[in-house]
Amino acid sequence: MSPVTRRAIVAGAGVGGLAAALAVSKAGLDVTIYERTEALEEFGAGLQLTPNATRVLARLGALEAVRDVAMVPDAVSALRGSDDAVLMRLSLEDAERRWGAPYLALHRADLQQALARATERKNIRLRLGSTVSNVTAGERVDIEVTQRAATVEEGADLLIGADGLRSRIREKFARGTDGLAFTGRVAFRATIPAGLVEPRWKQARVVLRLGPNAHLVHYPLRGASVVNVVAVIEESWRFGETEHPWDGVADRPTLERAFASWSSSTRKLIASATNWRAWPLYARPALGSFALGRIALLGDAAHPMVPFLAQGAAQAIEDAGVLAAALAEIDDVPQALATYSRARVSRATRIQAEALRQGRIYHLKGAMAVARDATMRLVGPRRLSARYDWLYGA
Repeated sequence: MSPVTRRAIVAGAGVGGLAAALAVSKAGLDVTIYERTEALEEFGAGLQLTPNATRVLARLGALEAVRDVAMVPDAVSALRGSDDAVLMRLSLEDAERRWGAPYLALHRADLQQALARATERKNIRLRLGSTVSNVTAGERVDIEVTQRAATVEEGADLLIGADGLRSRIREKFARGTDGLAFTGRVAFRATIPAGLVEPRWKQARVVLRLGPNAHLVHYPLRGASVVNVVAVIEESWRFGETEHPWDGVADRPTLERAFASWSSSTRKLIASATNWRAWPLYARPALGSFALGRIALLGDAAHPMVPFLAQGAAQAIEDAGVLAAALAEIDDVPQALATYSRARVSRATRIQAEALRQGRIYHLKGAMAVARDATMRLVGPRRLSARYDWLYGA
């Protein structure tokens, strides 16, 4: 008699939820994803997928589809915001040799769509317009799903909470939303038609500009047809909650004032964008465990990341790979989820803290900024690459 196939429910069809569905399906589980939105819409901005994430995508058989819609940068360059002086250059030309997988940059929507198409090929069920509204866990996990005006009940062997920063599933861990805190930083994002920017900014390269109380990142996307720009400033957030936290109202005068003393090329780049959107950055306290019986948290639901190490999507994908490995090796679901948690908490918590620290370094001013710039210039290419081995090579 063949063993009964275990069933998993995934709450959330963002990058983490889709990656988790692919991963646990590959481990032999039957998977259904419930996503509250009615469509996988193009919210968000560009993102960087570092080798620690693309290595997992390769194991899931999804890397080539993602690579097809991505840009492969040759380097990450850091410039001084006031005059565009080069502070450091991290070469990525040997990323696959050094870290075993490529370094990619692409639009979040393109990544989400590539992963969604991969789930279709695996016969993973994706239910849009469906919100997991209640959870009861015991020998199984029973959930209530709100679909428009109706409520349906479903059961499974485990539930994966990949429902983002304001996770409802996280509430089962007695953390709710009370720990959600605004960081005092707002990311303004835009995509600029390539014809409106200087030719040098269309090169396949990630450019980081540093200045007092602010920084800016830009790189080309979609075959260099557009340039993705994200400008992060220290600012209060006055616009309250939005349906899509990535897509708030942008206060353009505030943005322009923050970069008024920066180089002319920086100001020109900012002025070239006609449609800025705002993304307030929030943090939550670290959790001691990402598993509770038959429930596991993943991605931003478990460990929301500020974007200063480009690890938000990458860590969600890492979660998916480790979770699937535990489920493939251990039949007992609570034990498998506990194993996943032990493998992930320390690393994810460290990266959360390092990302916050990196943001503070980016925004230094005065003598501290001068010291930072001098230090960056003194670090040679080999030492610079070695600094990221713990992150990209894990």
